[in-house]
Amino acid sequence: MEWDWPIHPGLAGLVERFVGYSYVLDPASVHHASPGPVATVIVCFQAPLDIAWPTEPGSRTSQWCLASGLHTRPALIRTHGGQHGIQLGLTPLGCRVLLGTPLAELAHALAGHADLPHGIPEALHDELAGEPSWPRRLARLERHLLAAARASRADVADDLARGWAMLGQRGGRVRTAELARELGWSRRNLLTRFRAEFGLPPSELARIHRLGTAMGLARAGGRWAQVAADAGYADQAHLIREFVAMAGQTPTQWRADAFPVVQDADGPRPSRSSS
Repeated sequence: MEWDWPIHPGLAGLVERFVGYSYVLDPASVHHASPGPVATVIVCFQAPLDIAWPTEPGSRTSQWCLASGLHTRPALIRTHGGQHGIQLGLTPLGCRVLLGTPLAELAHALAGHADLPHGIPEALHDELAGEPSWPRRLARLERHLLAAARASRADVADDLARGWAMLGQRGGRVRTAELARELGWSRRNLLTRFRAEFGLPPSELARIHRLGTAMGLARAGGRWAQVAADAGYADQAHLIREFVAMAGQTPTQWRADAFPVVQDADGPRPSRSSS
């Protein structure tokens, strides 16, 4: 089951998705968590999240509350028969406001909240775990996030925010030189400032957006050749290479993955009034 919590107006521009989930899975299943253009926050209940980067055994970690920034490879999640928690997708501004850190500090990271300036406190995690229903649990976390938003004065420079938005609006189909020209920057300045704020250069963020576009088109039933063309890939072979590199699976394997996709869930949508 999934609960897609509506975004409160006070969190608009900070939180893109707010989802509660509870799955029973094959204990041997391993989920490939694909890159996305958000900071991902996961708050687990019943068992901590067992997660690692592929080919990096030393990166494996077990966290009740995890934060991760932009990355261009899959994270591997060992499900151990179930996954129960809340997942947030934060914008760069949301990362600064709600976690107290720029998105760049979380690039390629699997960080516990104890290491963040404004992570989920242990006492709040215990309170969330003890709530008797998912709507109450989600509403309690929402109140915490709203209080953090009201207390923060953090910001992202307007020109950087505009560059970030342009890449998203165009699904990553904009070249670095073109983006620099439209922002009125030199290419070097663009690369330096993007890495400093977001943790990746524009070209890598564009790859993430193109993959997300392709996945959305595929979920809507598109044929792979047409998906490749519509998402901005040179051909279907290019699409396959990017899937393997970034999602850790071929497009066919990804489509057959049994693990539910939180980012595009269509589960129950409880009203905030139900808290």
